[in-house]
Amino acid sequence: MNSLFKNREHGWAPLVWLVYSGFFFVQPIFDHVSRRQWIFDAVGFLAFLILYFGLFCLDRPRPFLHIGGMVLLGLLFLPFNGGASTFFIFAAAFVPFSAETPAAAVAGLGAIVAVAGLESWFLRVPGWTLFYSAFFPLVVGGGNIFFAERNRMNRRLRKANEEIEQLAKVAERERIARDLHDVLGHTLSMITLKSELAGKLMDRDPARAGKEIREVEQISRQALSEVRDAIRGYRAQGLVAELAQAKSTLETAGVTVQCDAATTVKLPAVQESVLSLAVREAVTNVVRHAQARTCRLRVEQQNGSCRLQIHDDGRGGSSIEGNGLRGMRERVEMLGGTFSRDTAAGTTLTITLPLKELTQQEASQRDTRQDLPQEDSTQKASTEKRPIHESLAPKPGGCAS
Repeated sequence: MNSLFKNREHGWAPLVWLVYSGFFFVQPIFDHVSRRQWIFDAVGFLAFLILYFGLFCLDRPRPFLHIGGMVLLGLLFLPFNGGASTFFIFAAAFVPFSAETPAAAVAGLGAIVAVAGLESWFLRVPGWTLFYSAFFPLVVGGGNIFFAERNRMNRRLRKANEEIEQLAKVAERERIARDLHDVLGHTLSMITLKSELAGKLMDRDPARAGKEIREVEQISRQALSEVRDAIRGYRAQGLVAELAQAKSTLETAGVTVQCDAATTVKLPAVQESVLSLAVREAVTNVVRHAQARTCRLRVEQQNGSCRLQIHDDGRGGSSIEGNGLRGMRERVEMLGGTFSRDTAAGTTLTITLPLKELTQQEASQRDTRQDLPQEDSTQKASTEKRPIHESLAPKPGGCAS
């Protein structure tokens, strides 16, 4: 019985519907039938209950066998008990929920009505008995066709929602994997570079070595915060901060940086986040694998789109994309952009994203974010975020545009 009441579609309703089966005992009560007739009726009603609850409680019921059994009970008892018409009504009520299509339900209802009507005609039963045996089942079953179709639509909708929920979980796991790959890959590269630099400076310049070790500590703390943010689903600090950090990382690795950033590009938050992650992953690959001497970062706006190009003069690489590049491509393509990678002469990554028109709120939030102080663990404890062209302007030992 547990499976009966746990079903979300009907719950306790089958017990309520069972009340209508009481009409089977109306005639025996008023006609004061014999004990033998009562026993006969009780056995028939017990058989009905088995067929009825079997539809709800069995794991794999055979509905048309149960429905056929109810029709058979109606045929057997109608000659002695006019209340047996209730068996035809129950059978007709279940047909729409058991048939696969409305057309099949109509055919099943027609068969029940034909059988009940023919028997009622041969038996010359009273008019009301004929009505309840042949016509009322048609009314009940016809109405249930609508409810059965609605139930099927609800089941399909629940199934679709479950699939969407499952896909959302998979997408979220993939997002967390991509974000953690980008965060930890970049941060561990920075820690490795600065640790190696501190080791080389330990004897020659202890003060500088101490400074590098302190920056390693700051980067580690920042990495912990970024991992937590990645799990929450928000991590991007903005393209300006990411380009500044990329420049610092490349210079620490001994790579000469050339920066060419458009001064008027304004990006929606989602596009800016994707480009920031792309810069982070690309710079991590340059430091780890490229063995490059120079690297050029270029951001420009053209024909309603934003174009990011990162080129290094290193040894190029395999055409097979790793997890980081694959995640980068997936992010770009989800926004309707294009991603290309050329390894003929060094490595050139080109990303183009379509720019939607910024709403006034987005523009205000972006301007406010650029004016707020931004912590940069690779340079100062706190520096003011400036527009792209100011943040990447040439400085002593810095980036030549």
